[in-house]
Amino acid sequence: MDPVTEILNLLFNIEVVLLIFVIIVLKSGIKFVPQNKAWVVERFGKYQSTKEAGLNFIVPFIDRISADRSLKEQAVDVPSQSAITKDNISLIVDGVLYFRVLDPYKATYGVDDYIFAVTQLAQTTMRSELGKMELDKTFEERDVLNTNIVTAINSASDPWGIQVLRYEIKDIVPPQSVMEAMEAQMKAERVKRAQILESEGDRQSAINVAEGKKQAQVLAAEADKTEQILNAEGEAQAIIAVADAQADALRKVGEAADTVQGQKAIQLDLATKAIAAKEAIAKESSVVLLPDSGTDASSLVAQGMSIINSLNSKQKG
Repeated sequence: MDPVTEILNLLFNIEVVLLIFVIIVLKSGIKFVPQNKAWVVERFGKYQSTKEAGLNFIVPFIDRISADRSLKEQAVDVPSQSAITKDNISLIVDGVLYFRVLDPYKATYGVDDYIFAVTQLAQTTMRSELGKMELDKTFEERDVLNTNIVTAINSASDPWGIQVLRYEIKDIVPPQSVMEAMEAQMKAERVKRAQILESEGDRQSAINVAEGKKQAQVLAAEADKTEQILNAEGEAQAIIAVADAQADALRKVGEAADTVQGQKAIQLDLATKAIAAKEAIAKESSVVLLPDSGTDASSLVAQGMSIINSLNSKQKG
């Protein structure tokens, strides 16, 4: 082969190798970090920088990615564990921890395994917080317990670059004897509430019956009162009507008495009444006093007429 051709082939092979090398170097130096990710870069074994989402560059063969940290919220199951309450009751408690990485540098160099560390911290903190509360409070104040655990974990996990967002207790299991005692207590409470409700119902029923009787008596009294008022008003109106009638009759009698005919009628009425009185005396008394002029009915009539004539003469005089 011609020496010139050999030289050209050699140069061509060198250029191809260099081109491949450049491509490899560029590819290893250009890094695309995904969203919600952070890459920790070391240079010669020492921390160099933290690469965030997007296009990034590193020095090939010198820089290396030592850690890939997710910035998303993570949920970690906290295993079941035993805890003793303030009133010395042993409980089995488990939960779920929600946290996220705030500082990739601290999460990489501040602790060896931040997930394991925060899980262990959650367990110890939960035991500590349960030891401050009585058994009944652990069921009634779960929200307070969760908040206290989150606060305690955040204060301890700050050097790790971790933020605990919330902690949720999944289940609290007391001993079997305590559960039986709690069931008996709840049953007694239910019986007590049922008895209270029944007594309240009886009480309300009695009150309703009493109120009904009271209303009935009030209505009866009101009816009697109304009846008496109506009767009194009726009697008063009757008396007024009788009085008005008598007054009207007397007024008419008086008006008639002012005439000559009226006077005669009065005189005749008086004579008639006098005769009737004498007859009544004669019937009821064993001693009869008769006038000297006679004892028969004609004499009595004549006597009455004389009385009338006497009255008329007196009136004329």
